[in-house]
Amino acid sequence: MVAAEPLWLLLLLQLCAHGRASPPGRRCPAACICTSDLLSCSRQTLQRVPRELPPTATTLDLSHNALTQLHDRWLAALPHLEALHMSHNQIRELSPRAFHNASYLRHLDMSSNRLHAVETHYFEALVSLEELLLYNNRIARVDENAFAKLSGLRKVYLSWNNLTTFPFRSVQGLGNYSLRTLDLSSNSLSSIPVEELAALPENIGNGLYLHNNPVRCSCPLYLMLQRWKQRGFSSVKDFFEEHTCKVSDTVPRSLIKFLKYSHMFENCSAGPEDMHPVPFPVTVGQALLLTCNASLPDVLTTYMWISPHHEPIRHPGNSNRSVEVYRNGSLRIAAAKPWHSGVYVCLAISSPRNFSRMCEVNVTVHYPKPDGETFSTGLTTLLGCIVSLLLVLMYLYLTPCRCLPCCKKPAPLSPPQECSAQSSILSTTPPATDGTSRKASANKHVVFLEPIREAQNGKVRLALGEDFPDPKHPKVLQLKSDSESISSVFSDTPIVS
Repeated sequence: MVAAEPLWLLLLLQLCAHGRASPPGRRCPAACICTSDLLSCSRQTLQRVPRELPPTATTLDLSHNALTQLHDRWLAALPHLEALHMSHNQIRELSPRAFHNASYLRHLDMSSNRLHAVETHYFEALVSLEELLLYNNRIARVDENAFAKLSGLRKVYLSWNNLTTFPFRSVQGLGNYSLRTLDLSSNSLSSIPVEELAALPENIGNGLYLHNNPVRCSCPLYLMLQRWKQRGFSSVKDFFEEHTCKVSDTVPRSLIKFLKYSHMFENCSAGPEDMHPVPFPVTVGQALLLTCNASLPDVLTTYMWISPHHEPIRHPGNSNRSVEVYRNGSLRIAAAKPWHSGVYVCLAISSPRNFSRMCEVNVTVHYPKPDGETFSTGLTTLLGCIVSLLLVLMYLYLTPCRCLPCCKKPAPLSPPQECSAQSSILSTTPPATDGTSRKASANKHVVFLEPIREAQNGKVRLALGEDFPDPKHPKVLQLKSDSESISSVFSDTPIVS
């Protein structure tokens, strides 16, 4: 027994050492998977959040479970949490302090739950929140101050809910206009306040998704969406055919694709808010100054420009100072570049929730033309055609005759000789003679010309008939002279006059 006591003491010391090495606060829950900074408890049919959570986790995944509520300050054990995934649960409402002690949380996904509203106290403690996913719930109401304290909020997804109205004024004062996406598509919005949307910063329109809602057809709504389409906003361009409006309130299914079939709204006249931007051409490298025609004399009025890349620019300018904004609202670009082209919108701000659009300028940056290009292409082509026509006319009518004998009038044709060998050979038709001459030439003799090329000079020698035995006969002498002329015609050597 005495020897057995040290053995028991040794085992007891080992158990105590194990207890110190694994503190209870650092254990991974049995139903979860833990890594260095990730805690995943997804698809475990959990009805309650595990009590022991490792404090090193920056991402917590509790999606696809059966959670129904979240108790107060349940995230106090996770001081470094940045992303929380709680989609596909059964949460109906949130307690007033559910998200306290989560000041570093930037991404919250509570989609596909059973929330019925978005109250003011739900997310007001999440001062660092940037992305909020609430789609596919049962939300029918959003409190006007639900996002008032979320100054860094960039994306809000509220699609596939039961919203009939939305307080657009609640997103006007979101910090430094950081909101980029507000998805309200596939709800039950029956009307859209165009006047309130016109007061929003211009960059919100690019990410304001309103498609697949039974809104009432109206000219202001049509003109606003057409203007967004011309600006190339993704909210309209990517869902062009899914923008519908209801023709009659008494007929629920009277929906039409009013952007696709726009001929029904041809009589809608554009108001002052839908005027085309003022063109402003500028050469590459040239400095430009855009003025904001303000009518607000208040000294507290500030100005903001929206760039073609949907970037808000306020005094003193953008991040790299390539674009400057003065206190009087003027915008200056020191050296214009091609990527500076586009529509610039000037806003006058008299209070955090009072915006007034002052002007729009369409800047076009182009490269300078070469110095030698003084005439336009059309004028040059016209002058070339006129000069060519004049040269042709001068050639036809004003060219002097270089061959004086050719310019004289041809002598009248002499009557045909009776035995001309040239006329017999070079003429294709027999000479026209009257009947008397035919009778007088009844005793004429036929001469056959046989061109025989001699070996030396290639002259043509005529073969005479037997009717002229005397070689000095006048007819024979005439035929010889004719043969000499014919031989000169058929000769290979050129004739020199």
